[in-house]
Amino acid sequence: MLFYVALGSAIGGVSRYLIGGLIQRLTDTTFPAGTLLVNISGSFLLGAILRYAVETPTFSPEMRALLTVGFCGGYTTFSTFSYESVALLEDGQWTRAGVYIAASVLLSLMGVFLGLPLARELISLRQRL
Repeated sequence: MLFYVALGSAIGGVSRYLIGGLIQRLTDTTFPAGTLLVNISGSFLLGAILRYAVETPTFSPEMRALLTVGFCGGYTTFSTFSYESVALLEDGQWTRAGVYIAASVLLSLMGVFLGLPLARELISLRQRL
């Protein structure tokens, strides 16, 4: 199973790099259009693949792992976040979904915000040594 996840992740990561970069070059803007397209298309793919895989016997567990955890996870982890959010909403767990969505977005932004000065300090420390 790990082989299938690893293979899908590699293909997804390379796809993200190529598609995101291509869209960014084509739009010629500082707005992260490439990342936005990857996040939207990855979420769409994960939703379609999971719904189809769960409701039909078409995909083996290995193929499902390759396409979902592997490819979609390598392509964008945003797809997993989106699917889990929708699953909570479909289950009627509105409060949990709201907390999950708000916490994911806000805490992830905070993580980046806090990680940037840490990296600056590490660079500064390295340059002093």
